[in-house]
Amino acid sequence: MLDTYDAVLFDCDGVLVDSERITNGVLRAMLHELGWKVSEADCFRLFVGRAVRDESDLIHAHTGFTVTDEWIQAFRGRRNEALALDLLPIPGAVPAVREIHRLFGGRIACASGADRPKIEMQLAKVGLDDVFAGRIFSGMETPRTKPAPDVYLAAAAALGIDPARAAVVEDTPTGVRAGVAAGATVFGYCPPDSLAHQAPEVMLEAGATYTFTDMAALPQLLASQHPDGRVLRTAER
Repeated sequence: MLDTYDAVLFDCDGVLVDSERITNGVLRAMLHELGWKVSEADCFRLFVGRAVRDESDLIHAHTGFTVTDEWIQAFRGRRNEALALDLLPIPGAVPAVREIHRLFGGRIACASGADRPKIEMQLAKVGLDDVFAGRIFSGMETPRTKPAPDVYLAAAAALGIDPARAAVVEDTPTGVRAGVAAGATVFGYCPPDSLAHQAPEVMLEAGATYTFTDMAALPQLLASQHPDGRVLRTAER
């Protein structure tokens, strides 16, 4: 085990799986059908890291359409079909997660704002369902979803750890704020030249303590950073 954090809590979309471009493609097509010719860049800016249902007022303001349960279900169905066909892992995420799982003695969890069927389908699609089995948490099953801390607090409680001793891996300001509100140390994933991801300064402004650009570097980064900010030598007990 490592004398750094007690557990690592991962977001899913944009951290483990390269899903945002697919999901936003489906959402953008459906918004176009409603008459809102939103651009790709604006669709990413407005919706990444947020639940579509929570943006009902925004959609209504641009289209006059009142978002219904049926429309949300149609969106999820079309989204899941597209993800099942084309989803890929974030480059380097699968080996990085498996190494972190080893280093932390299995004390990892996936804590996403998405609905559970989507999370489970995506993890299975990229071959990470086994390492997260029994440790998958959905913000839609907590009283409040991100940016509230509930899903991260639920994951920490299930692992039996103090959330202040957790490292959270996020890729959106909304998720960063959730991790910070839980009391965790947040690592912001900021790959360059990606419409679906934020610049490091945006993540730091939201409260991330560290940012990184390469998922392959995450195991070493987690092993060398202590929650109080001290840099430690990587070592196993």
